[in-house]
Amino acid sequence: MRTRLLAFSVLGVAVALGGCHHATRPDGTRVDKKGVTDMGGFEAFVATHPTQEQFKAMYPGVQLMLPGTISTMEIRYDNTRFFPQLDSSGHIIGGDFH
Repeated sequence: MRTRLLAFSVLGVAVALGGCHHATRPDGTRVDKKGVTDMGGFEAFVATHPTQEQFKAMYPGVQLMLPGTISTMEIRYDNTRFFPQLDSSGHIIGGDFH
Protein backbone atom coordinates (compact mmCIF):
# COMPACT_ATOMS: atom_id res chain seq x y z
CA MET A 1 0.00 0.00 0.00
CA ARG A 2 2.80 2.43 0.86
CA THR A 3 4.59 1.58 -2.38
CA ARG A 4 1.51 2.52 -4.41
CA LEU A 5 1.08 5.75 -2.48
CA LEU A 6 4.72 6.64 -3.08
CA ALA A 7 4.43 5.76 -6.78
CA PHE A 8 1.30 7.89 -7.21
CA SER A 9 2.92 10.76 -5.30
CA VAL A 10 6.00 10.67 -7.55
CA LEU A 11 3.78 10.48 -10.61
CA GLY A 12 1.72 13.45 -9.40
CA VAL A 13 4.83 15.57 -8.82
CA ALA A 14 6.19 14.62 -12.25
CA VAL A 15 2.94 15.62 -13.95
CA ALA A 16 2.79 18.90 -12.03
CA LEU A 17 6.36 19.79 -12.90
CA GLY A 18 5.85 18.80 -16.53
CA GLY A 19 4.08 22.12 -17.10
CA CYS A 20 7.06 24.11 -15.79
CA HIS A 21 8.84 24.66 -19.07
CA HIS A 22 9.95 27.69 -21.00
CA ALA A 23 7.24 28.61 -23.46
CA THR A 24 7.94 29.98 -26.92
CA ARG A 25 5.90 32.17 -29.21
CA PRO A 26 4.79 31.13 -32.69
CA ASP A 27 7.83 32.94 -34.12
CA GLY A 28 10.17 30.92 -31.85
CA THR A 29 11.15 33.65 -29.40
CA ARG A 30 11.02 32.96 -25.66
CA VAL A 31 7.97 34.08 -23.69
CA ASP A 32 8.67 36.37 -20.75
CA LYS A 33 5.86 35.67 -18.32
CA LYS A 34 6.74 38.73 -16.25
CA GLY A 35 5.09 41.12 -18.69
CA VAL A 36 6.22 43.20 -21.63
CA THR A 37 9.79 44.48 -21.35
CA ASP A 38 10.51 45.29 -25.01
CA MET A 39 8.08 48.15 -25.58
CA GLY A 40 9.39 48.86 -29.09
CA GLY A 41 8.71 45.29 -30.20
CA PHE A 42 5.33 45.33 -28.49
CA GLU A 43 4.29 48.58 -30.18
CA ALA A 44 5.44 47.23 -33.55
CA PHE A 45 3.32 44.12 -32.97
CA VAL A 46 0.24 46.17 -32.01
CA ALA A 47 0.78 48.31 -35.15
CA THR A 48 0.05 45.18 -37.24
CA HIS A 49 -3.52 45.28 -35.81
CA PRO A 50 -3.54 41.72 -34.45
CA THR A 51 -6.63 39.75 -33.53
CA GLN A 52 -7.24 38.84 -29.91
CA GLU A 53 -6.10 35.27 -30.60
CA GLN A 54 -2.85 36.46 -32.21
CA PHE A 55 -2.20 38.72 -29.21
CA LYS A 56 -2.77 35.90 -26.74
CA ALA A 57 -0.46 33.60 -28.73
CA MET A 58 2.31 36.19 -28.90
CA TYR A 59 1.97 37.53 -25.33
CA PRO A 60 0.50 34.75 -23.15
CA GLY A 61 1.88 36.38 -19.99
CA VAL A 62 -0.19 39.54 -20.54
CA GLN A 63 -3.86 39.73 -19.56
CA LEU A 64 -5.90 41.16 -22.40
CA MET A 65 -8.56 43.25 -20.67
CA LEU A 66 -11.33 43.50 -23.25
CA PRO A 67 -14.30 45.85 -22.85
CA GLY A 68 -16.63 44.44 -20.22
CA THR A 69 -13.94 42.38 -18.50
CA ILE A 70 -14.02 42.73 -14.74
CA SER A 71 -10.69 43.48 -13.09
CA THR A 72 -9.35 44.54 -9.73
CA MET A 73 -8.35 48.12 -8.97
CA GLU A 74 -4.73 47.24 -8.21
CA ILE A 75 -2.00 49.18 -9.96
CA ARG A 76 0.48 47.05 -11.87
CA TYR A 77 3.85 48.38 -12.92
CA ASP A 78 5.02 45.20 -14.67
CA ASN A 79 3.08 45.54 -17.96
CA THR A 80 1.04 42.38 -17.43
CA ARG A 81 -2.43 43.84 -18.00
CA PHE A 82 -3.19 45.49 -21.35
CA PHE A 83 -6.37 47.45 -22.06
CA PRO A 84 -6.74 47.43 -25.85
CA GLN A 85 -8.57 49.75 -28.20
CA LEU A 86 -10.47 47.72 -30.79
CA ASP A 87 -11.66 48.59 -34.27
CA SER A 88 -15.09 47.62 -35.59
CA SER A 89 -13.87 44.14 -36.61
CA GLY A 90 -12.32 43.39 -33.20
CA HIS A 91 -8.67 43.93 -34.14
CA ILE A 92 -6.39 45.62 -31.63
CA ILE A 93 -5.41 49.08 -32.85
CA GLY A 94 -3.86 50.50 -29.67
CA GLY A 95 -4.28 50.59 -25.93
CA ASP A 96 -2.30 50.99 -22.76
CA PHE A 97 -1.14 49.22 -19.63
CA HIS A 98 -2.71 49.93 -16.23
